[in-house]
Amino acid sequence: MKSRSLRRQHGVAVITALLLTTLAITIVASLFWQQQVQVRSIENQRLQLQKQWILRGAIDYARVILTADTSTTIDSLDDPWAVPLAETRLDDYVENGRADTDVPDAVLSGGIEDAYARFNLIRLVSGNQPNQEQVAAFRRLLTLLQIDPGLALPAATTIAAASKPAVGTGTGTSTGTGTGTGTGGTSTISVPGSAPQFMEFRQIDDLLFVPGYTPEILEKLRNFVIVLPMEATSAAININTAPAEVIAAMFDGVNLSDANTIVASRKGRPITSFSDTRLAPLSKDQGALNTKIRFNSEYFLVYGKVRLNRAGMEMQTLVKRNSNRTAQVIWIREF
Repeated sequence: MKSRSLRRQHGVAVITALLLTTLAITIVASLFWQQQVQVRSIENQRLQLQKQWILRGAIDYARVILTADTSTTIDSLDDPWAVPLAETRLDDYVENGRADTDVPDAVLSGGIEDAYARFNLIRLVSGNQPNQEQVAAFRRLLTLLQIDPGLALPAATTIAAASKPAVGTGTGTSTGTGTGTGTGGTSTISVPGSAPQFMEFRQIDDLLFVPGYTPEILEKLRNFVIVLPMEATSAAININTAPAEVIAAMFDGVNLSDANTIVASRKGRPITSFSDTRLAPLSKDQGALNTKIRFNSEYFLVYGKVRLNRAGMEMQTLVKRNSNRTAQVIWIREF
């Protein structure tokens, strides 16, 4: 009887020891896991900062290229700024945290595009009202891109509404505070006694606030339209950089074939004057050359993509090249 009791106590002791051992292992494993998570978090933050600094350096390099272009009257796809940067390894210049025996992986690519090669959505509005001429041009562009042309007027109407100040009909005072972060965009605000008011358009993605526009439509439009600052008053496109679809859309009566002919002819020999015979197809829209086309540009889009180890980042920047040959960063967006 006594022997049986001793065996039972021994069994309980063994089970207790096993449970304590399991608990200890679980605690130690949990501590190791938490430490690993913290280490990975710190590493990710370091990689994020490195990627940002690499892309900021690329933006500064792009600004140097733009200001080094000595031509102030002609900008074309034959200029040095138009040459894209192929994937370039930066391992000799960037400390990526790997041991000397590891295979490094730091790659940068990007390019510069002329913002005046695109249709400026802000020009759909003139004096807080839809500009019928520009709406018609945008309608033609949508047709060429196989998008419902009926979406042109709603976009102009929404942008016009966003450009009008909110006017209230009620009386009284109110105060409020708030904080927030974001990349900018169109949203609605409410003023007591007034209808909902749209904030100004700042980027192409703001079209999603217009009924009928979808992410799929935006992807079709993304390489052909842009939202420039309000101070970019010119509605003209750069005839030396604009794609055929935008050229055909800007001129009533000009088909895509004529526009493609112009695009093909400017390679290696940019168009420099309104009297150039290569512009003959555009004469179908009489008297519009000096208001619809130009030969140089002020605004440029700078793209950059960096891959550092397992992480990647993309950045898009709008740069304004001023008349004094300086380049000003208007905005930076990270993806």
